[in-house]
Amino acid sequence: MDICNTKLDDEILKAVGLELMFCTPEKCANKEGITAIELARKLSLPTDTVKKKLKILFEKEIVRVTGINPKYWKFDNYKFQKMDEEDEVYKLLCNFENVDFCKYFEY
Repeated sequence: MDICNTKLDDEILKAVGLELMFCTPEKCANKEGITAIELARKLSLPTDTVKKKLKILFEKEIVRVTGINPKYWKFDNYKFQKMDEEDEVYKLLCNFENVDFCKYFEY
């Protein structure tokens, strides 16, 4: 099953996944997680695009969602560690080439 259609889709999915992976409670407006709108603003992406990528990550069971309106998204480290290492999303999120980690650790 091909989840990502283009190189750009891959990069957007990776950006959304990594942003959630490194999103600490201190960086979120709410302790439950981050909303799709906040995530879209942070990544300078359209909200609809971010929502589509969140859906992919949710279907892979590596993000959790709480709430209804708004929905708060949180990365699930436990489920990520249990993922099949051959899964294309797992490989994408573990490929750290060209990743600027400084932006995830700014306070």
